[in-house]
Parts: sequence; C-alpha cells; structure tokens
Amino acid sequence: MSKTIVVVGFGPGISTAVAEKFGAEGYSVALIARNEARLSEGVKALAAKGVTAAAFPADAGDPASIAAALGKARAQLGPVTVLHWNAYSGGEVGDLMVADPAVVGRVFDVAVVGLLAAVQAARADLKSEAGAVLVTNGAFGENSPMMDALAKNLKSMGVALANAAKIKLVGLLSQALSDDGVYVGEVTVAGIVKGTAWDTGGQEMPGIEGARIANTFWDLYQARGEVRARIS
Repeated sequence: MSKTIVVVGFGPGISTAVAEKFGAEGYSVALIARNEARLSEGVKALAAKGVTAAAFPADAGDPASIAAALGKARAQLGPVTVLHWNAYSGGEVGDLMVADPAVVGRVFDVAVVGLLAAVQAARADLKSEAGAVLVTNGAFGENSPMMDALAKNLKSMGVALANAAKIKLVGLLSQALSDDGVYVGEVTVAGIVKGTAWDTGGQEMPGIEGARIANTFWDLYQARGEVRARIS
C-alpha cells in the first residue's frame, strides 16, 4: 500500500529536506503552505527526483483551510500516513511590553489551533495506517532563562510563546493518540537552518543542515519510542 506524508508549512530548509527524505523512502508527498509559487517549485523539484508530489495551498492558522487541504491531499494521494507540522508563528510579536494583547493571542493560531485541527482531520487515516505526527519546534520555547533572555534580546517573544505552547501540545497529543497507535515526535532545532531566510552565512553561528534534521525525524519515526530530540 502506498504511503503519504503531508508537509505543512513547506519552504526551504527543514520541510524541503523532510519531503526529500520521505520521498526517497517511497512516500508520496503533499505540500501545504500559503505561497503557491513556492509550492509549485517544490513539486517540480521533487518530481525531478522521482517523487510523487502535489501542492495544496492553505493557511496553517485557519482550521477550515487546513482541514480542506488535507481532504484534497487525501483524495489525490491517498490516506495520510505521516503529518509533518513545520509551520510556525509568533513573528509579529517582538516585545510583549508593547504588544497588543489581542495580537499576542493570535500567536497560537498556527502553533496550537492549526496543528490540532490538522491532527483531528487526519486522525482516522493516521490510526488506520499506524501513522505519525512529526513536529518541528524551536529552542525559544524551552523553559530556560538563557532562551528567555535570547528571545527578549532578539525581539522574538511571540515565537517563544508559540514554541512553548507547541511543546506542551506535542506531549498531550502523544498521550491522547497513544491508544490509537499513532506516534508523535518533535525535533527542537536550537540554531539557524542552512538555506533559510535566517541563514546569513555568518561564521559566528554555523547553520544546521536540513538533511540532518530530516534524518533525525526519520530515525524518531522508525524507532517510535522517544518523543523528543534536540539538534544544535
């Protein structure tokens, strides 16, 4: 039976590497993001590598949009075996002391609401396929004074809040889906990923290869044991 991975929040770096890794392992790949041009390029690049892929534009922070995209992906590529959540949020909130509280509340639209909506929409497939939910996270969400200070100094407090909420959601999803036989795994990336907008090529903070992160996701998925891994 064919297997399908749905990559939500597709772009350069981690999600591209995950799509290529799972595609090389024989999975069909559904790409979901808002940027239609980027999705089209991603499908073409995967096709050039012999990977069956298709694009489904959607807003990861809109439950109805993400559920509809997952439905279209399922109809075209088959049941969802793996859901990879690479979408992130919080960048619009830099300093909590001057941020509009209403805007702060929206940092959870992608990290919590969208992710939960995607899992709910894919649950029946994941259960029947003994599937998995794989989540990309960042170290700003860790319970660490050092990370708190770094998030403050880099004006990334909203990202830190979103990432922290995602850490808790991953743990809860792991518990909630365990009886279904669905594996939930998270890779926390403590650094800059090569090839992304944050990769300026500076030697003071060498970038992390996306392939290394993708391989870590694959290893977690295959072992189906530990919930979390950290890469720096």
